[in-house]
Amino acid sequence: MKQFFLLAMMLLSAGAFAQKAQEINLWPDGPRTSNGDPEDQAKVWVYLPDAKKATGRAVVCCPGGGYQHLAMQHEGHDWAPFFTGQGIALIVVKYRMPHGHYTVPQEDADQAMRLVRSNAKAWNINKDDVGIMGFSAGGHLASTVATHSTGDAAPNFQILFYPVISMEQGITHQGSRDNLLGKKPKRKLLAEYSNEQCVTKHTPRAFIALANDDRSVSPINSISYYEALYSEKVPASLHIYPTGGHGFGIRQSFASHLEMMTELRSWLRSF
Repeated sequence: MKQFFLLAMMLLSAGAFAQKAQEINLWPDGPRTSNGDPEDQAKVWVYLPDAKKATGRAVVCCPGGGYQHLAMQHEGHDWAPFFTGQGIALIVVKYRMPHGHYTVPQEDADQAMRLVRSNAKAWNINKDDVGIMGFSAGGHLASTVATHSTGDAAPNFQILFYPVISMEQGITHQGSRDNLLGKKPKRKLLAEYSNEQCVTKHTPRAFIALANDDRSVSPINSISYYEALYSEKVPASLHIYPTGGHGFGIRQSFASHLEMMTELRSWLRSF
């Protein structure tokens, strides 16, 4: 109970502690693949914990928005106090929208992962303790990185909130699928980006949280992903809260907000 109270106080007062973030252009020499919109620039904001509290862990955060826009605050920047308060660095990614170029979001997320590891010494980060986090369509992006990326772009763990996982008709979030893959994607492309079909024994451990009454992204996405992780013996923690709908992020108006934050905090301490 004492731990729960302390976490509640930390979350309620989080907004009072404005943190300075370092803003970095992900592609200073131009992106690998253009999305056709020169105004849509990929960048990251780096929030580092106090050096005395730093654990060496880092989380790369991908906000959601249906691959059409980004919910940068409650699914991005607002999480900084929660993580840095535990000695964990948070790197919030403004990835570019696909605009018909489906590889663009993952290229940006991969580059963010590489950027963190290339700055590991300067930022007091352990290269072997860098995770990916995502919300909704950002959860699809995070799970894509978790199941597809290799080398310095491969995460050591993943945190997913009400994620889009599948691109299969009847399960997927149609807007996310259309914006990422187009109106009539080929069968091979659908399978490649249906991440429940791409889990292997090498996929990193996962924390998954969502609401049972989510009417925007079917809970079947998370359940299917959990089942795939379980079948490959990948450690996974699935949390389905009774109410909350879609897109609650770190908003305290979410009925299970404190429970979710406590469980995430405990999970982060479990490995």
